[in-house]
Amino acid sequence: MSNSSSLNEFLLLAFADTRELQLLHFSLFLGIYLSALLGNSLIITAVACDHRLHTPMYFFLLNLSLLDLSSITTTVPKSMANSLWDTRAISYLGCAAQVFLVVFLLGGECSVLTVMAYDRYIAICKPLHYRILMDSTACVRMAAAAWGSSCLYAVLHTGNTFSIQLCQGNTVDQFFCEVPQILKL
Repeated sequence: MSNSSSLNEFLLLAFADTRELQLLHFSLFLGIYLSALLGNSLIITAVACDHRLHTPMYFFLLNLSLLDLSSITTTVPKSMANSLWDTRAISYLGCAAQVFLVVFLLGGECSVLTVMAYDRYIAICKPLHYRILMDSTACVRMAAAAWGSSCLYAVLHTGNTFSIQLCQGNTVDQFFCEVPQILKL
């Protein structure tokens, strides 16, 4: 079922109306974004380059850092651009992509955290069987299952959200597109 609404774009929530506060918002979010970018990049680089860190725990930490880096890159740059250029608009397809990515990446983070908890459970409760249960094949399968299940989850949520006819305007009461705010429309 296609969406029969004629919306071309959505309007996101602005943090402030005055130009000075918009620039302050841009500066603060730029600092937070660069800190997250640097921290996650350092984790990814350290795990990838240091052979001693090629263990299941650090493999899952690398996955978590990739997901975290991607999730912050999905929403924060658009919010910063809107503050810098004093605009609120996001295209219909851009909003759908943002919803898909937010659901996919946050679902992936929850799944990877669950797998990390299982890894620690095996390490603590069954230390003699750890190397057998958590070999590289098992780790890759668990990570693939986490990524794959979150992708399916995101496809279902995004498809269901944007197949509903929108009738309450195009103003999203959030600084990024998310399912509950779209469903309100």
